[in-house]
Amino acid sequence: MDSLIAPSPAAKNTFLAPTFQASTEIAIAGVNDPVILRYFETLNAGEFRATSELFAIDGVLYPPFETEVIGREAIAAYLEKEAKGIVLLPKQASFQTLENGCTEYRVIGQVQTALFSVNVSWQFILSPWKELFVAKIKLLASLQELLKLRK
Repeated sequence: MDSLIAPSPAAKNTFLAPTFQASTEIAIAGVNDPVILRYFETLNAGEFRATSELFAIDGVLYPPFETEVIGREAIAAYLEKEAKGIVLLPKQASFQTLENGCTEYRVIGQVQTALFSVNVSWQFILSPWKELFVAKIKLLASLQELLKLRK
């Protein structure tokens, strides 16, 4: 899988700052791809079925600390169980066009819940047909910070 996402020397890389609009409508400066924007908007609105429809039929979600979730139905079920009440706040984005025609987006921001907030990175691989092949979520916290969340 890493060979799919490894940037090539020919890849174009751009770093961008975010802007925010209404609570569920998100704009990230320079990221005008509707699929990436809708991912954040639908998750923030609790529209998990709509989020799962952004993925390819065999698309993969890699949540933190869990095994991959494969396919639209499984992704919708996972989000329904695990993502209720969260708010995604993307803050900075970069993207590059890969040699295979896909686009890799990396977004850094925060996830807020009723109990805590944590820094997060999202990595997306978007197909030339505008479907998410991969969405990988990583928590950007130290072990000590994560242990505090358990208390």
